[in-house]
Amino acid sequence: MPSLKDLRNRIASVKATQKITKAMQMVAAAKLRRAQLAAEAARPYAERMEAVLANIAGAITPGAGPALLSGNGRDNVHLLVVCTAERGLCGAFNSSIVRLARERANSLMAQGKTVKILCVGKKGYDQLRRQYEKEIIELIELRSVKQMAFTDADPIGRKLIALFDQGEYDVCTIFFARFRSVILQIPTALQLIPAQFAKGEAAAGAQASYDYEPSEAGILESLLPRNISVQVFRALLENAASEQGARMSSMDSATRNAGDMIKKQTITYNRSRQAMITKELIEIISGAEAL
Repeated sequence: MPSLKDLRNRIASVKATQKITKAMQMVAAAKLRRAQLAAEAARPYAERMEAVLANIAGAITPGAGPALLSGNGRDNVHLLVVCTAERGLCGAFNSSIVRLARERANSLMAQGKTVKILCVGKKGYDQLRRQYEKEIIELIELRSVKQMAFTDADPIGRKLIALFDQGEYDVCTIFFARFRSVILQIPTALQLIPAQFAKGEAAAGAQASYDYEPSEAGILESLLPRNISVQVFRALLENAASEQGARMSSMDSATRNAGDMIKKQTITYNRSRQAMITKELIEIISGAEAL
């Protein structure tokens, strides 16, 4: 059985940890509101751009659009863009995204496809390099800022387009966590190149009659690169809100667990202390009776 000093040290250590987890929970709660508002504000713009592109894509001949829409005719090399956080202590947020990307990579490799991985965020890179070190082509670390900006996503979108133009891959898919609530973040895979749109959106565009100036292909040439950066920006904003929500939830659980541990250790300490006092009293009484 540990001594009373060991128990006191253990209780003090858990109390110090509880203070840290409580502080991290409060910080995450303060950041969550701002990140959630940014993510929700970006959704209508990204969804509307998808609808506009779907309408225009439905008005052109299949396969006649730009390469970013129709692809290059091949499906051999897949680029997986895995967006995670720069820091941990946020529950299963990072591991759930990595798990979805790992499942996709294993499935593609089983089909004989070539997989390349672009990591956005250090935590995803740390997990994926254990198994896919040769497949990882680059790590992009996100700068530490209070609010994610479009200037953080645009260089990533331009890099994806440049790699596609150079023939480095045929299909590009981005992985991130869609924010639903503090306790629910949904790992999501979204294909960026060639662009895919919902069937309902394309059908709605085909039913309407529009005249385009310039041509449909010219509009797509201009909007598709912009759409890639917008979708990357949306993914980063969703990730930022999901990260803070997951951290807030996990730190709340850690704080509660620390409280339970303190109660158990305190009970053990009191029982040990009472046992030692009783033992000493028995020894004193026994000594007095012997005299």
